[in-house]
Amino acid sequence: MSKSFDLRRARPWEVALTVFALSAPLLAPLAAHGDGGFIRRAVAQEMQQVDTSKLVTIGGAVTEIVYALGEGGRIVARDSTSMYPEEAMKLPDVGYMRALSPEGVIAVNPTAILAVEGSGPADALAVLKSAGIPFETVPEGYDRAAILRKIDVVGNFLGVPEKAKALEDKVGAELDAAIADAAKRPADQRKRVLFVLSFQNGRIMAAGNHTAADGIIGLAGAVNATDGTFEGYKPLTDEAVINAKPDVVMVMTRPGAGSTDDEVLAHPAIAVTPAGRNKAILRMNSLHLLGFGPRTASAIGDLNKELYGKPGNVSQ
Repeated sequence: MSKSFDLRRARPWEVALTVFALSAPLLAPLAAHGDGGFIRRAVAQEMQQVDTSKLVTIGGAVTEIVYALGEGGRIVARDSTSMYPEEAMKLPDVGYMRALSPEGVIAVNPTAILAVEGSGPADALAVLKSAGIPFETVPEGYDRAAILRKIDVVGNFLGVPEKAKALEDKVGAELDAAIADAAKRPADQRKRVLFVLSFQNGRIMAAGNHTAADGIIGLAGAVNATDGTFEGYKPLTDEAVINAKPDVVMVMTRPGAGSTDDEVLAHPAIAVTPAGRNKAILRMNSLHLLGFGPRTASAIGDLNKELYGKPGNVSQ
């Protein structure tokens, strides 16, 4: 009779061999589905155990993705940045994504919550998670891969991975076309764009690296005028604004956006830049331009057209 295996006395190579033997049946399906299909289905099956029939969505791109998947009927409430599609505006509004009230969310009796990364405040999220409501965070990001990742996470959470894959293929193809068109512009023809989030005590709050503004400017064939000198949003000195030499100053059209074009142009630092001298102020819809959701390809095209004229109009 062979001796029983004692894991406590086993040599390292014996432990490794045993673990491999026990895990082989679990690994086999992965090898059979090299395209990740097995993993996608396994995650979806796990997610299907969550009741998502009464969903609260937080983040404009998240809400838009749910509708794009054909699952908008599950949403019982949304945050104030979720203004597209039009049907979403008929739903209860639980507040701004970064200033949520847990009581307001819980009041709509959701069975699950989908929130984009960066929602908050942290104590409000802690209350929601402690309430026992299934809570899924959708990772944020400002490039093609990030948009497709959002779709994947939302689709799996809702238990519709096949719909998510189809939407990813469609959105990915649209993004590829828009990015390729914008990329045709030679580097020496690309405009320098200063994205102004707000004015604080006369100082310009501008976008640096790793922001939605920086991402969309680059994808649309332009250059962020802050030149990667900082990350996030930061107030600039007048000297920094002048040194940025923007060809265009971009501000957002949104409730409470603040300064008029004349007020922006009257800023002493902006006034002496190429943008100021040419009165080049560009206003865009913030939720569409900075959402990084299914419509980002059209946002890239819109911004490219506003900056350079007719799409594809590249000087030779």
